[in-house]
Amino acid sequence: MKTVLVVGAGRFGRYTIKTLEQLGHEVLAIDRHEGKIAQVLPYVEVAEIGDSTNEAFMSELGVDEFDLCIVAIGDDFMSSLETSLLLKDLGAKHVIARATSESQEKLLLRCGADSVVFPERQLGRWTAIRYSADNISDYIELAGDYAILKVRVPSDWDGSTIGEMNVRSEYGINILGVEHEDLNMDVSSDTVLRSSESMLVLGKYEKLKQLFHL
Repeated sequence: MKTVLVVGAGRFGRYTIKTLEQLGHEVLAIDRHEGKIAQVLPYVEVAEIGDSTNEAFMSELGVDEFDLCIVAIGDDFMSSLETSLLLKDLGAKHVIARATSESQEKLLLRCGADSVVFPERQLGRWTAIRYSADNISDYIELAGDYAILKVRVPSDWDGSTIGEMNVRSEYGINILGVEHEDLNMDVSSDTVLRSSESMLVLGKYEKLKQLFHL
């Protein structure tokens, strides 16, 4: 369990807070709007109405005691920038900030953010990849141009074992699991693949794209 400070309780912040709560983490939420704070009260340990660019207000929160600080402000980039800088000045261990452009990313990283996320870009990419290919049912983007796909087993692989397909040396990808009714992550070179099943595969996106004709 981690302690997480989430600044901004708009749509992105609200979904982040709900997910953190479901994962068993303790969350403190901050927003300057009372209505937004009211919407996240069921999911947080503590909620505060206040201005995250106000040093006196933020100093009282014990920022340095949180494992993670997430700046989820979406409608005021200057506030996001000032908040990221202030969090670092107050001793925050790790600051994640939201951005909508590469220029915003550069500024946030220079002003204290340790990591930057692009919710709209990442969701847009996921949607395009997930729904433009008939054989993909899920997609997770990872760092370094890697991705995990949940993809239908190709018909010409039916009846072959993972070892026989030799995808690791041939394509540089790994089969992490197969799914019929339930997901089985306990796979080996002897696991038989069926075209009625799906599988989780990990690799460079370009390699996955080439192999599964995305």
